[in-house]
Amino acid sequence: MLPTLFGIMLVSFVIIQFVPGGPVERMIAEIQGHGGDATARFSGAAGGDTAAGAMTQATGQGSAYRGAQGLDPEFIAELEKMYGFDKPAHERFFIMLKNYIKFDLGDSYYRDKSVVELVLEKMPVSISLGLWTTLIIYTLSIPLGIRKAIKDGEKFDIWTSVFIFVGNAIPSYMFGILLMILFAGGRYFDVFPLRGITSDDWEELPLLQQIGDYFWHMTLPVLSMVIGGFAGLTMLTKNSFLDEINKQYVLTARAKGLSERKVLYGHIFRNAMLIVIAGFPSAFMAIFFTGSLLIEVIFSLDGLGLLGYESIINRDYPVVLGTLYAFSLIGMILTLIRDLVYVAVDPRIDFEARSV
Repeated sequence: MLPTLFGIMLVSFVIIQFVPGGPVERMIAEIQGHGGDATARFSGAAGGDTAAGAMTQATGQGSAYRGAQGLDPEFIAELEKMYGFDKPAHERFFIMLKNYIKFDLGDSYYRDKSVVELVLEKMPVSISLGLWTTLIIYTLSIPLGIRKAIKDGEKFDIWTSVFIFVGNAIPSYMFGILLMILFAGGRYFDVFPLRGITSDDWEELPLLQQIGDYFWHMTLPVLSMVIGGFAGLTMLTKNSFLDEINKQYVLTARAKGLSERKVLYGHIFRNAMLIVIAGFPSAFMAIFFTGSLLIEVIFSLDGLGLLGYESIINRDYPVVLGTLYAFSLIGMILTLIRDLVYVAVDPRIDFEARSV
């Protein structure tokens, strides 16, 4: 896990060094566009007198930043120091790693908050979307996939496949727009709200009404993600069970007189579910952090997906790298849990017994 995490952060950090339009260039562009007012704002942010009045006429000296012509080199140096670019790249990288070990993810360039505060602030929205979507998808898809495998080729399998293929073909955000038009006052019914995960007066409501209000707000976003996400897992479960049903150990179990339910859930289930378990970490991370981006935009939900997107657009590097570190760490912990579940589901798996 540690080498993988180190590699992720190293590659991401190196890529960011070559991305144009960084925070220094953005500040230079703002100053060149707004003149003295922008310089005054920078002076207050930097907390020093060096920046005050530092913008001068063109000096003719070269600069590593676009649009820096006409700015005093000392002013550029102050900008670099404010954003932490006054040190060599390798030194900044190892300082970052040292801070990350202590879970000090730094401060946002533009939001006047620490990265940890921002993540914790946006986390309820992403947890709500990711948790309920994952729970509903797995609750629906696994039993449906098993049933389709048992009824393979029959009417139930054919008709459910039609709905599954439609759900797989249409992106979740398209379902979100459709549900918004139908049920959120877009054109037909005004049943569900369009903004936030709770109402403005949520804290003043009794407990039962708070719970109802929360699920009232979450219905359309979660339903949009479920419809667009359950098709793949259903077909994966079905194909995995079909692959196991005709194997020799299943025929032997049936020949011994075991009931079909005992054969299905006592023998087939463990082996068939291995491939489903293998895909859980990546599926969960996709739903939890990336799959909800457009849904958050459509339903005005301020979550981690929108935070990450805006941070990349704004070149807010502490937020980009800090959230990437947190997401990568969570992903690897989920992968470790997956391996432990592997062993619990199938005792034949022994990671320590692998030959070198």
